Amino acid sequence: MVSTEPFLNYSRYLRDKYGETAYRVSIDGGFSCPNRGIDRNLPGCSYCSSFGSRSAYIGETEQDVAQQVERNLKVLKSRYNAKVFMLYFQAYSSTWAPVGELKKLYDESLALGNFSELIVSTRPDCLSEETCRLLSSYKRGNFDVWVELGLQTSHDESLIRINRGHDRDQFEKAFMRLRSYGLKIAVHLIFGLPGEDHPMMMDTVRYLASLNPEGIKFHNLHIPSDTPLFRELYAGEMAIPSSAGHVRYLADAIELIPPETVVMRLTTDTPRQRHDVPGAMLDKTIIYNRLREEILRRGTKQGVFFKNNRIY
Repeated sequence: MVSTEPFLNYSRYLRDKYGETAYRVSIDGGFSCPNRGIDRNLPGCSYCSSFGSRSAYIGETEQDVAQQVERNLKVLKSRYNAKVFMLYFQAYSSTWAPVGELKKLYDESLALGNFSELIVSTRPDCLSEETCRLLSSYKRGNFDVWVELGLQTSHDESLIRINRGHDRDQFEKAFMRLRSYGLKIAVHLIFGLPGEDHPMMMDTVRYLASLNPEGIKFHNLHIPSDTPLFRELYAGEMAIPSSAGHVRYLADAIELIPPETVVMRLTTDTPRQRHDVPGAMLDKTIIYNRLREEILRRGTKQGVFFKNNRIY
């Protein structure tokens, strides 16, 4: 059945692949990141809270991986009658450990359920040759391994501004290393970073489109209340884009990316108890519907302008 959707969203991709809805089992593997060191409470990227990218349903108290997997599988099965699961190491930089420790953790975690995919979220500076080789070893004919790689912006001056801790060249080298091992790659971008205007954001999208990632996650700039950016915002030193502006950025970006790239996210989920910026919370369903309406209004679709942007 041919889809009438103007872009390839993640839920459709998974239904086409598995014949039914597939669910991510998000877990916190206990990692930190090079930007914070071993203490998660130390400063990191200026937009990142002490919870990292930890899913809200993981909770705020630490549990071991086995407890997390058991609880999350139980919830998904009872609430949604779920049958297809993907193991998702979501929080912080989930490759920032010696390869032997990573293998032990991945092996033990995968053995806790009947998983169809392994998904690992990490940073460009946490992907050695040995780590990529390890991740590649989990691939099978019917078992995908995805790496979610944070870029956020392709502009080095912005990466410095948000204390990201790596530059574009490091990202590109990590991307190409992952690609050489046949791993599927989803890249994270943030729209509305301080100092970036619309042309800069679209330059980042064009750059990423030239690399042909398998997936892309778009984020609006969210500012948790325990971050340096939160203090800057309330000091009047920056502003954040409106919902209408974010929809425009999304529509423009989707026209630029490859038609086969999966659009895995449109907005950022920040639990309300961790968020204190008035009007900054975007409802995912409303944004999705407004984006769909905008692209249909334009009479365009995903990838309509991509051919002019391919440089690789």
